[in-house]
Amino acid sequence: MAATAASAEPVKVNGFTHVKSLDGIDEYRLDANGLSVLLLPNHAAPVVTFQVTYRVGSRNEVTGSTGGTHLLEHLMFMGSTHFDGENNVDTYLDRVGAGFNATTSLDRTNYYATLPPAALDGYIAIEADRMRGLLLREKDRQSEMTVVRNEYERNENNPNGALMKLMWATAYSAHPYHHPVIGWRSDIENVSIEKLRAFYDTFYWPNNATVTVVGDIDSAKVLASIGEKFGKVPRSPHAIPEVYTTEPEQQGERRVTLRRAGETGTVMMAYKAPAGVDKDIPALNVLELVLQGGRSARLPRALVDTSKAVAVSGGMYQQRDPSLFMLSVALAPDSRHEDIEKTVRDEIAKVARDGVTVEEIKRVLGPYRAEEAYRRDGTDQAADALNEFIAMGDWTLYSTALKDLEKVTPADVQRVAGKYFTAEQSTIGWFVPESSK
Repeated sequence: MAATAASAEPVKVNGFTHVKSLDGIDEYRLDANGLSVLLLPNHAAPVVTFQVTYRVGSRNEVTGSTGGTHLLEHLMFMGSTHFDGENNVDTYLDRVGAGFNATTSLDRTNYYATLPPAALDGYIAIEADRMRGLLLREKDRQSEMTVVRNEYERNENNPNGALMKLMWATAYSAHPYHHPVIGWRSDIENVSIEKLRAFYDTFYWPNNATVTVVGDIDSAKVLASIGEKFGKVPRSPHAIPEVYTTEPEQQGERRVTLRRAGETGTVMMAYKAPAGVDKDIPALNVLELVLQGGRSARLPRALVDTSKAVAVSGGMYQQRDPSLFMLSVALAPDSRHEDIEKTVRDEIAKVARDGVTVEEIKRVLGPYRAEEAYRRDGTDQAADALNEFIAMGDWTLYSTALKDLEKVTPADVQRVAGKYFTAEQSTIGWFVPESSK
């Protein structure tokens, strides 16, 4: 979607402080409680997406309470002070024809709805009400446990999902990225409503949240509505806890093997990488495109075109804290894991040794530009992209990330390939299918 659709001066609304503006996006702060607000007007269609991003995810969990963030996400739809029973969240959103959902990730949890502008006020009231008015009843926890268990089992029964979980748990020994977002089974099954209430009371506050509104809006009216409804919610009485655990430096290759019934073998290779706002991220993202960004990239040519593999995927996980650059290869039936692993290492080593050309960078960036434009073509997609940058700690990357890619040089790509892609910083995972007979 065109960010240039909003080029007017920031509006002035009592109770709000304008923080900054960039490429049509205006940031405000609600003075009463510290709630951040991002507005991106776009009048191309009569639709608006309203999103609340809480800066809490599985990275804020500890052993014994893993999966609590995700379970709490489910319970946020089970009733709040003024929206319960026949007047519940789902009923209102279905009635107005909204598309709505929520997701939990490593660094954040978000709740969003895409709906007609006339229905926006009602949804703002819902989000403001459940920010501090969630009922959190034991009967709701019990009913949602079935849903969450089923979700857990689906992921566990998928060999690639199970291997991915093992990869993160092996790559991280101290930092909470070790924990799967959905949690460990025993924690999920034993979490109490009291623990969930304590977690909610710790993190669900306006000064730990950002509201994003994208679409056919009048900025002044939307701010006034947000101020009226969210302004009644108090700031947290305590400081929001910080995650201070730093993952110790990895000093040797780590390996994990998963053997179970299945058909397609997999090799996953992960390398320690910097936080999502680090200055090396643009070069790592270009390296991702060089290695696996399309059928003409290096790894598909070396593996898929030679019938050694059926697919190559992966890339940079941009997170709030130092994260992983992960590649995944689905093996052809007669391929050996060790051969695939060697080919991936060899292709990365070529970049570190010989570099890339300006022409190669231009070739991979062309399709990426088009994909990025498509990914932001819609109010919900633009809000989702902003959501991820909010979680990383800098929403302005929504506007600058593509420009930063254009500045990446061949020397930058070669440098990061040599800096991060070392055996000492690697975690290797194999899924080895076994006969189910």
